[in-house]
Amino acid sequence: MKRSFLFVLALAATALTGCVNPTDTVTRSAANGVGDIAPSGVAQPPAQQGPLVLQAKYTVQSVQVVVPRSLVASEANSYHPNADIVWRGDVRGDRYMQVQAIFEQAAADSILQMASGTAVKVELEVVRFHCLTEKTRYTIGGVHSMSFMMTVRDAATNAVLEAPRLINADVHGAGGNQAIAEDVAGRTQKVVVTERLAQVLRRELSGPVVGVDAPALALAQIN
Repeated sequence: MKRSFLFVLALAATALTGCVNPTDTVTRSAANGVGDIAPSGVAQPPAQQGPLVLQAKYTVQSVQVVVPRSLVASEANSYHPNADIVWRGDVRGDRYMQVQAIFEQAAADSILQMASGTAVKVELEVVRFHCLTEKTRYTIGGVHSMSFMMTVRDAATNAVLEAPRLINADVHGAGGNQAIAEDVAGRTQKVVVTERLAQVLRRELSGPVVGVDAPALALAQIN
């Protein structure tokens, strides 16, 4: 009986070991992308209490958007065309100009309203703007894959305050019936990607407020 009991305990321990991997890591959103949290079992800093509060770091006087003509644009209606620019949210035309207009609108909706701190000009260079084709949007859906380089310069001296860095602004794109319902409701691909870019631009040009009770600036509004 004792030997049987020990055998059952050993089986239970083996089962638990198979469910828990001590080297697994968890991820969470970081200020400019996704960062790693240390593996389970490593001491962690105490969690922040309450919502993260952000405020503008600069007074943004101008935004320059560049969409290099060296980027490859595609009109192929496949699930994932091999190209840098894939855009179907406007009628067929100059996709480079259309993407530039989307970034300029996102900037006008967000960072051109910032008025706190050093006066700056912001330079954005599009690296990738790969959204959903018709085939993808009306079947499985996917990800609007957007990335760009951002440089921040002093508006008076032209000195670089923030060196060029790559920023990712990917966002989910609905598919199938959900995509059709969003189109009918006016939440088009253009609305989705413009909102996302505005959100990311605000986040990247804001900083945390330490020791200040300012719920109006809560992350829900600026992240």
